[in-house]
Amino acid sequence: MYYPFSWLRSAIRLIAYLLVFALVGLYVDDMLFAIALGAVGLLIVNYWQLFKLNRWLWHSRKMSPPTVSGVWEHIYEGIYYLQRRNRNKRKELGELVKRFREGSEALPDAAVVVDSKASIIWCNRLARLELGLKWPGDAGTRIDNLIRHPDFISYFHEGDFSHPIEVPAPTNPNKTFEYRIMPYGEEHLLLIARDVTRVSQLEEMRKDFVANVSHELRTPLTVLSGYLEILPEDEDNPMVQKAMKEMSAQAQRMQSLIEDLLVLSRIEASSERIYENKVNMPAMLAQLEKEAATLNVDKGHKITFHIDPALWVFGVETELRSACSNLVFNAVHYTPPGGEINVHWRREGHDALFAVIDNGDGIEQNHLARLTERFYRVDKARSRKTGGSGLGLSIVKHVLSHHNSQLDITSTVGEGSQFSFLLDEELITEKS
Repeated sequence: MYYPFSWLRSAIRLIAYLLVFALVGLYVDDMLFAIALGAVGLLIVNYWQLFKLNRWLWHSRKMSPPTVSGVWEHIYEGIYYLQRRNRNKRKELGELVKRFREGSEALPDAAVVVDSKASIIWCNRLARLELGLKWPGDAGTRIDNLIRHPDFISYFHEGDFSHPIEVPAPTNPNKTFEYRIMPYGEEHLLLIARDVTRVSQLEEMRKDFVANVSHELRTPLTVLSGYLEILPEDEDNPMVQKAMKEMSAQAQRMQSLIEDLLVLSRIEASSERIYENKVNMPAMLAQLEKEAATLNVDKGHKITFHIDPALWVFGVETELRSACSNLVFNAVHYTPPGGEINVHWRREGHDALFAVIDNGDGIEQNHLARLTERFYRVDKARSRKTGGSGLGLSIVKHVLSHHNSQLDITSTVGEGSQFSFLLDEELITEKS
């Protein structure tokens, strides 16, 4: 135990010790020799205590210090106190590490910790099973020497971990793993590998189903539409006339739906690189302006295009045309007759902005987040009247995702809406 005035007692003992030798020196009439002799004795005693302290610290197996007195007693007690405190801290840290490892072993994903040099520091049991790692044999081995898929190596060395990557598992090519890397601490990375085989299979099945069904429906629908066109009109029977007209309208609507499904399937399956082709956006939008004018004959809208003639971009022309036309045609369809529609294509800072602004009825805020969902409709009756498929904005969403952008929607009920997107400055290019 620490005593606040122990140093004072030690000082008093030292003074008393030297005073004894001083008195002996007075008695023998050689005070200097006597004090020197006392100092040598004191030095020998302290060196002996240092020797005992060194032997206790490095060679003794006992935790408790040897029995001493004086100032050395407080030194031993202080060291013993620090040892006990450090031992308790090590025990607490050991328990913490144990709980962390138990928790990480319970994770449903493979987890690997690597340092700034990509060397493995630790991995859990699933990492050993699913990734084929050996522990502790692979400790210190570079992770890119064990997971050797080219896509993973490229992803790891690029250092952009904002999005995960999906590659085949190193131990089983029939499995697909989603790798996600998260930096933490000063120079450490946490690699999480998740088995997404079933999710990937279901997604592929969904895409194939939509594409195949859409393709197979085209032939019978084309036959039905053809016969409806050539069947003679029965002018004497209004009921037959109405039925023929309604069947033709619904066949045309289904044809439009199938075409949109096929477009969406092609966009989802597209592997075309957006940096390989330049897109003449001014020319494309000029053609789109003519098509919008044709569609606007019965609506009476005032449609104005504000186009920067020098603004070209890299991208997939068919996809960008599909996205822009969907936004413009939606404005034409859903803006009340006599409305005003403005289409902008210009620079916005360093980026390129495409925006369609109308002064229609507007959309309530609770619908905005779901507008890009497939078949989602704000007003089902109105959508059926306009012949919409419910896939237009979903197509726009996938096109913009392919071009590293996203659709921005702002709307005020009774004032109108704005649908816009920005293309990064890296996609802007000069004319051909």
